[in-house]
Formats: sequence, structure tokens, C-alpha cells
Amino acid sequence: MSVKLPGTRWYNAVWRWHFYAALLCVPFVIWLALTGTVYTWKPQIEGWIDRPYDTLSVAPAASVEAQVAAALAAVPGARLHKYELPAGPGHAARVIVSAGKVQTRVYVDPATLRVLKQVGEEERFMRYVFRLHGELMVGNAGSYLVELAACWAIVMILTGLYLWWPRGAVGLGGILYPRLRQGRRLFWRDIHAVSGIWVSLLALGLITTGLPWAKAWGSYFKEVRAVTGTADGPVDWPTGTTPAATPPGERAMLDEHAEHMGMSMAHLAPRPGDLDRVVRTIVPLRIAPPVLVAPPADGAQVWTVTSDADNRPLRTQLTVDGRSGEILSRRDFGQRHWVDRAVGYGIAAHEGALFGIANQLLGTLAALLLVTLAVSGTVLWWRRRPIGLIGAPIPLSRPRFGPVLIGVVALLGILLPLFGASLIAVLAIERLALRRVPPARRWLGLRTA
Repeated sequence: MSVKLPGTRWYNAVWRWHFYAALLCVPFVIWLALTGTVYTWKPQIEGWIDRPYDTLSVAPAASVEAQVAAALAAVPGARLHKYELPAGPGHAARVIVSAGKVQTRVYVDPATLRVLKQVGEEERFMRYVFRLHGELMVGNAGSYLVELAACWAIVMILTGLYLWWPRGAVGLGGILYPRLRQGRRLFWRDIHAVSGIWVSLLALGLITTGLPWAKAWGSYFKEVRAVTGTADGPVDWPTGTTPAATPPGERAMLDEHAEHMGMSMAHLAPRPGDLDRVVRTIVPLRIAPPVLVAPPADGAQVWTVTSDADNRPLRTQLTVDGRSGEILSRRDFGQRHWVDRAVGYGIAAHEGALFGIANQLLGTLAALLLVTLAVSGTVLWWRRRPIGLIGAPIPLSRPRFGPVLIGVVALLGILLPLFGASLIAVLAIERLALRRVPPARRWLGLRTA
């Protein structure tokens, strides 16, 4: 009778967790890789979409306030939300106006004041891609699903590295490069293992830098920062579904409150000439585009100027007095809390914006390798699964879990609460339900060999 060594039992247990993590992750990995690749090339795609509005005849421009007035006239009942400076000669001005909870981007020819295009902010192509990538177009519920898949993808990568680790191998074939002429089974095994090792660090980087956007982890991160005293004002990345503009009902309440205080909402509108003064002040500063100018929100005359550059380390924010054009405050990226700077660098790298086209190419390569990893793993599973079974590795006698493993799992559960909760749920369902149902136990391969 053969006896399975503890190392064999442990290897088999890791293989099972790798298999189950992959079952959950593979569809999401392919989806996120494809949508993420599209988003990585956002500057080029948006440049192509907006090309008709950025190749205008260069001519003396009308006043900024005249451009805003043209945009407001095109959307009855709207208010100025933000004005985006033209990025260069021949570029249309983008005026973002809000009517109730709907924000509309209006393209205006600065010279002729002709309205060239109107599009809802959330109806722009790259906004669709953003929501497809991070929310599956279903809001916070999709954000939870994406985060759950990302957490288990970390488990898939870590267990995959353990399985890949060379044990008595001769040469680098199947480790650092695939062996292409030794049969189809070995071909797919090597494609899976080699693409996994080359993409593992990139994939872990992409997953961890994407977590601040997730609804659960992003909210958890904010709470931790509040408790530890590292919070430093509002963050400039959305967590879960982006809140809409002020709903009509709340707008009516604000109007009523303003009238009670002896003023109307119209009195809170910017004074004539203020926006032009603000723009004259900030144009010579050559702030990284796109530059967004937001009107006073509290009845004062303080305007907010923000760089919304994709490369976040280039971002800055200023406040400007509309009456005098004086810069009241300026806060550059380097002045933010080190946690915000670290997250900012990570997000810029995640979006392919940190170091130019090389960053975009590296992100695209990582996405292609992830798709290769997912497809090759699926082919391996399909080719060797028994008919009528899911094909999970057969469990050997239960290995002993040492304190190091327990500590690593506990640490992951603390760092990734959604993973910890889902792991407890999976273990409870397996032990209390699935193992007690013979068809499920057989199909899932839960019966110990």
C-alpha cells in the first residue's frame, strides 16, 4: 500500500484551492483584462473621438463667460458645473452644465460660440468602459463582485506560484519558457505555467492598485485611515458608484432655504467678470490638462481650479478669488499625505498614465498574458476533467496546517475583508452542506481518496 507524504498532501490541497479560485476568477479575469486594456488607451481613444472638435480654425476667442453662456443656452434650466480650459489652439471649450441630477458636456467653438456637440457626462464612451470594468454596469453590486473576484485572484496567483515552483526540474523549459514540441498536453501546461510566472507580479500590482476604487475595500480603507489619523481630506478617486449631482428634490429644498435666508439661488451665481479673471490668472501657470474651473458653491467668490490629469502626480488644486484674480491657495500632489501619494502613483500606473506609452504597452502586455493564463487554464481543465464531474483535484488525507499558513490566511483576511468573509462562507457551506449531499460531494470531488 502506498503512503502519501505530507508534502504531497499539502501540494494537492494547494492545487484544489488554486482550482476553485480559478473557477471563480477566470471569467472576471478575461473581462477585466479586455475592458482594462481599452481603458488603458483612453487618451488616444478620446483624442480620436474628439478630433472633429479639436481641429477648429484658430481665431481670436470670445470671453470665457460668453462661451459658458452659449453652453447654458443650449441646455435650458442648466447651471454651470465646471468649465474646462481648451487644451490647445483650435480646441473646443468643454462646458459641463447640470440640470437637476444630469450633467451635460457641451462643446463650444471659442471663436464663434457655436455649440458643436452635447453629451451626458455618464454617456461618454470611456465612462461606459469605466463602469463596465469596475461595476459591470450594475453599480455597487457589480463593484462587490469585481472586488470578490480580485481577492480570489490573489489566492489564485499565490497558489499558482507555489505549484509552479521548480522541484527537481532540469533546465528552464516549462519554467521560464514553454516547450512547444512535446505534445499538446505539455504545450498547454507550459503555456499556462510560463505565462503565469511572467505576469504574476504585474497582475498582483494591477489588483492591489485597483482596490481603492472598490466599494467594500475602498470604504474599509477610508475607515482605517480615519481611525489611524491618516485621512487628509476628500480623496480624488471614486469608491463604488459615483454619486449623482444634486437631485431635483434636494435642489428645491436648497432654493426654499435660500429664500428663507433672504436670498435666491440666482444670487449665489458667479458675478459677471469673475470667471474671466480666474481664467486669466491660471492660463500662464501651465497646469497639466485637463484643467477644470468650478464656480463658488457657497455664495462666496472663491473659485476652485483643479488639474484632472490622468498622470496623478501632475495634479494640483488652487482656489482663486473671483473679484481680484488672486490665488488664495495652491496644493500640489507632493503636498498631499504620503498615503494619498502612494495610492495616486498606483492608480496612475494602473491606468497606464504614470510613464507614458511604455506604461500603456506594459499594461496591455499584462492583460494579454492574463487572458493567455485564463484560456490555457480552462483548456487544461476541460481536457482532463472526468465526464460528469467538475474535475477538481482529488483530496488526499487532510494536511496539517501550520501556524505560518494560518497566519498568512488571517493576514489576507484582515487586509482583504471581503476575501476573509467569503472564505469563511465557502468553508462553512462546504462542511455543513455540500459534504452532506452525495451528488454534490461526488460532483465537486469532496470525497477523500
